[in-house]
Amino acid sequence: MPEPTLCCRAGGDYCDRCDLLVGLPGLHVIAVERDDRDRLVVMVESAAEAMGCRSCGVIVHGHGRVNVHLVDAPAFGRPVRVVWRKRRWLCPEPACEVGSFVEQDERIASPRAVLTTRARVWAVEQLRREHASVNGIRRQLGTGWRTVWESIKPILQAADADPARFDGVAILGVDEHVWHHVSTKPVEDGGRGPKELTGMVDLTRDANGHTRARLLDLVPGRSGAAYKDWLTQRGEAFRAGIEVATLDPFHGYKNAIDDQLDDARAVLDAFHVVKLATAVVDDVRRRVQQEIHGHRGRKTDPLYRIRNILRAGQEHLTDRQKARLAAAWAADERHVEVELAWSCAQQVRSAYHQPSHAAGRVIAQQILDTFSSCPIPEVARLGKTLRQWRTEFLGYFDTDGANNGGTEAMNGLIELHRRIARGFRNRDNYRLRMLLIGGGLNL
Repeated sequence: MPEPTLCCRAGGDYCDRCDLLVGLPGLHVIAVERDDRDRLVVMVESAAEAMGCRSCGVIVHGHGRVNVHLVDAPAFGRPVRVVWRKRRWLCPEPACEVGSFVEQDERIASPRAVLTTRARVWAVEQLRREHASVNGIRRQLGTGWRTVWESIKPILQAADADPARFDGVAILGVDEHVWHHVSTKPVEDGGRGPKELTGMVDLTRDANGHTRARLLDLVPGRSGAAYKDWLTQRGEAFRAGIEVATLDPFHGYKNAIDDQLDDARAVLDAFHVVKLATAVVDDVRRRVQQEIHGHRGRKTDPLYRIRNILRAGQEHLTDRQKARLAAAWAADERHVEVELAWSCAQQVRSAYHQPSHAAGRVIAQQILDTFSSCPIPEVARLGKTLRQWRTEFLGYFDTDGANNGGTEAMNGLIELHRRIARGFRNRDNYRLRMLLIGGGLNL
């Protein structure tokens, strides 16, 4: 790189406009160049002033300057390098154990750092707010992937270790997701470990009743034991603060809630209840088609032609779709089982669409009282399942609509960032990245 021209000083004074533009507190711009890689190179230094020894306090002597090269946040569409001409000091006190030292300023960069402080903050915000990848960030900074990640990783680890990020959690959601699709070989053998992780999400509402989902943690495995161990590690104060625990119909998580959250109300997620009811309609339709035609549905079969309409909510159907349903029911009297199963599924949906939770609870209670005795075996099976989850099913209507929707939304955000990164190989890095984008770190 050619030697920068000292173009920002006139008569020994620094240029205030250049200092304002670059914005490094306590430092003054003395030169700006563009190198052969089309990067902006900004040379800065601090003004000469008296300095006391950081150990003994004796006034030290200047001993020249040393150039420290730092990667800064990009500017004007180009990567930026800052050359900080640090002052070196000598302590004249013979008994001083320091002897010689170089000026430091955490506002500019940490000791031995490669990125400036603001470049690290910029990189974190690009990951957190702009859905960027580390590879995309390193291209904008004009440096390497490892340089970027090793610079911001300590920030994330420090925020992860802060116990205050678990404060104030009153509604806790849990769900699982798959973080990789390769071999489940153990980590100690060079593999990535279990494919599934269990995620805990803070679903606590604000003063206006709005929920802002916040990812709290990701632990290996999909089991009640994984969830139970995590709850145990959080401590008694955290567990005592949980008032509602939402979950999907998985007994492993339910057992962990019963064991660790004695005072919390478990709530079955509304989406999964409706999903179970919709699956019942599909099961009945397939069975009836087999009984009538002796084969799977074909495009000329009346029931097969309405298979997608059967999955829609009654309130969303057009007049044409309603006419197609009526025609399918009338095509064969044996279709009555499908019609009844569809009506039952719509009744389940309607419980969550009433003007008040009290009205929805009345319908939910009717479902619990009648479905298990239905002559259609698939509907009866659904009724028995809901009766097993009776308390959790009714919990939705007793907790002002608490649900696991925020947890599912967090899973969608995690999937987005996993695709952006083209997958992950290191679970610890994966966890830190997802805690960052999921709002689980206090930054």
